[in-house]
Amino acid sequence: SQLLILATMRIKAAAFLLLPALGAAFAPSSFVTQTRYPVAHNRIALSKSSYDAKVSKSSLQMSAGTPSTALQMGDKEPETKSLGKKIFDAYTKTANVATTLFPLWTVICSAIALKKPTAFSWFTTQYFTAALAALMLSMGITLTPKDFTDVLQEPASVLMQFSLCYGMMPVLALGLGRFFGLEPALLAGLVLVGSINGGQASNLCTYIAKGNVALSVLMTTATTIGAIFMTPLLCKGLLGAVVPVDAKGIAFSTVQVVLAPIAIGMTTNKFFPNFVKAILPFAPVVGVVSTCLLVASAVAQVAEPILNAGISLQIPIILLHLLGGLVGYMLPRLTSFDEISSRTMAIETSMKSSAFGFLLAKLHFGEYAARVPSAVSVVWMALTGSILAVIWRYIPIKDEKK
Repeated sequence: SQLLILATMRIKAAAFLLLPALGAAFAPSSFVTQTRYPVAHNRIALSKSSYDAKVSKSSLQMSAGTPSTALQMGDKEPETKSLGKKIFDAYTKTANVATTLFPLWTVICSAIALKKPTAFSWFTTQYFTAALAALMLSMGITLTPKDFTDVLQEPASVLMQFSLCYGMMPVLALGLGRFFGLEPALLAGLVLVGSINGGQASNLCTYIAKGNVALSVLMTTATTIGAIFMTPLLCKGLLGAVVPVDAKGIAFSTVQVVLAPIAIGMTTNKFFPNFVKAILPFAPVVGVVSTCLLVASAVAQVAEPILNAGISLQIPIILLHLLGGLVGYMLPRLTSFDEISSRTMAIETSMKSSAFGFLLAKLHFGEYAARVPSAVSVVWMALTGSILAVIWRYIPIKDEKK
């Protein structure tokens, strides 16, 4: 009976950790940054000063629920709160609960999309593009030019993960697609998933796995910017003879959806910091709504092909994310990277920006079915990254220093 109780407790603990990780799999970076602060107690590879500088510019004010001026008052709490402060505190608590339950909203929206695809027919390509750009903007307003110079402090780790993202994953996707005999359009869609940048949800999963969160942010930023030239080159090189691919269109869409919003966000953060500070608490709720619509719209548009494809499409997509994570861990370990950095690179490699892949497939691939793997990947990417994170959380780290 004691063994049964112990097993039940472990299952409950794992479920508790897995739920928020799944939620953040689609949430904007403004939500993820709220979770970065506790990791300041970890022995991360980047210098403490650079990480503290990053945190000070993030959206942690929402979690704290206290204006920065209150920090100057010491431990003394005001005896009474204004009506506005009470309303804001109530909003903060409600928003945090809603964001934590994000997996539930995602599952509900996806189920509705599969059952009744017409429910999301109004969410056209223009809305889809705008929603993705808004999520990239939420990442941009938390960045500064210093974040890019910080990459120079971890060049080996960033270059290793970059090569895994744009070297190993596309080739793995191509190999899996051919091994399982996918038709050309589905093969092209799978390779596209392997050729896109890392997703922002990796930052939270890295924290759960006891990885290096600051390094995770740098890697996500590097692969996101790298997608501007790497994704179109890989798609044209690997798929040019398989299906029609508009490489120039992919590059233009990447600049439009990725580079422009990030640049606008960084500029706004630099010249209008008070404005950014004021809107950051509302970004998570906007992100939850936007990304629920993104996921549901992607699933709804290819609901019939997803149901018809069955397990033959699910298995290679699962293996792409799972094997990608395992290789992304083992290769750094075999090349003398420490445990923390290796876990970080594994999760960064496994978790891809599948919603962005869906948009690119829809706009620039000649075959309709090419967008199906990205829609399926949205779910499996989140599950794989979260499961790896929970498993690693229960494995002690023996070598925290290089």
